[in-house]
Amino acid sequence: MTEATLRVWRGDRDGGAFEDYTVPTDEGMVVLDVIHKVQELRAPDLAVRWNCKAGKCGSCSAEINGAPRLMCMTRMNTFDPGEPITVSPIKAFPVIKDLVSDVSFNYEKAKTIPAFAARPKEADGTRRMYQEEVERVQEFHKCIECFLCQDVCHVIRDHDENKMAFSGPRYFVRLAALEMHPLDANDRMELIRAKQGLGFCNITKCCTEVCPEHIKITDNAIIPLKERVVTEFYDPLAWAKRRVFGRSGRGLPPAAAPGPSSPHSREPEPPSA
Repeated sequence: MTEATLRVWRGDRDGGAFEDYTVPTDEGMVVLDVIHKVQELRAPDLAVRWNCKAGKCGSCSAEINGAPRLMCMTRMNTFDPGEPITVSPIKAFPVIKDLVSDVSFNYEKAKTIPAFAARPKEADGTRRMYQEEVERVQEFHKCIECFLCQDVCHVIRDHDENKMAFSGPRYFVRLAALEMHPLDANDRMELIRAKQGLGFCNITKCCTEVCPEHIKITDNAIIPLKERVVTEFYDPLAWAKRRVFGRSGRGLPPAAAPGPSSPHSREPEPPSA
């Protein structure tokens, strides 16, 4: 049996400090296992949020040696033997106690996004979509709401003056899942442009780098949303064509709508009989 030293942040919203705890470890442990050892043997009042211990609930988010990670998915054998391992709460949100942060900001932002609204059924009573359209939005539904992408986003973390006007990468993923769904009838483009703060994002891809589900947040969600906003509100040719020919679909004008093979397509024509 070996030992490990965890340097754990202890405190609350009024302040705190790091404390070192040395506990026995076994082969195959993850950081969350060792935190539980600390609770068992050294600090029973240590506060930590966790649930599934399988990397699917997103509850045990923390900063481990300064990097946003899930404690249950960070193996102890990835650290050098004898190296003190620093564990602190995610810093973009207020601390409640020890390793538990107040992430209610995210739930308030979620309430501002209109839910999915199904389009009317076809004449035969069904709703149809292409398999590629299913696959395009399926990636976004892998999000476990660990909020690591929110934690590492510099707009949320470092610019309090913009925080309430910026939804963050987690909710750009949510908006992309809705906007790219061909059976959704809601139009959220003005909401995205004016109230969700998409323009504050400078696509550094830091959110993509920390996503434990490997969602390509920047390339597949944020950049396509930016393109749609530009087409909808700032492209003079698209505006002129809408004036002449009217609108086709919810977000893209007829001339700007790509073909069925494009990852940005909205409503491809059904195959000929």
